[in-house]
Amino acid sequence: MTIQRMDNVAIVVDDLDAAVAFFTELGMELEGKAQIEGLYADRTVGLDGVRSDIAMMRTPDGHSKLELTKYHTPAVSDADPRNPPPNTLGLHRVMFAVDDIDDTIARLRAHGAELLGEVAQYENIFRLCYLRGPAGIIVALAEQIG
Repeated sequence: MTIQRMDNVAIVVDDLDAAVAFFTELGMELEGKAQIEGLYADRTVGLDGVRSDIAMMRTPDGHSKLELTKYHTPAVSDADPRNPPPNTLGLHRVMFAVDDIDDTIARLRAHGAELLGEVAQYENIFRLCYLRGPAGIIVALAEQIG
């Protein structure tokens, strides 16, 4: 048996509205918001007393989604270090293809994004960069140039 598809990637954030604004500025669309709580939520995630708000964001093509989650209870666990470097073990970045990397960086900076390095060019194929976005997640951007 094989999987049907990858449904979404979840990101736990401390400010849901700011994260929605960030990913909306990037070009994602808000699919919907919901409050999550109850026994099914506790059992699914293995925590007691879960109460959270989620926002489901989707890419314009409709194929990829991010679930942004703000936990109210139990208290959020803050990992150390808060902003791990790109070579930290585990899930740490999401990459998006963009039309204009310079314009995208400028728009995301207004939402608190910071470049980790600089915009680099890979041969005559891509311009690439890493930004630090909401909740310290690394958002990678790729602009195809050739």
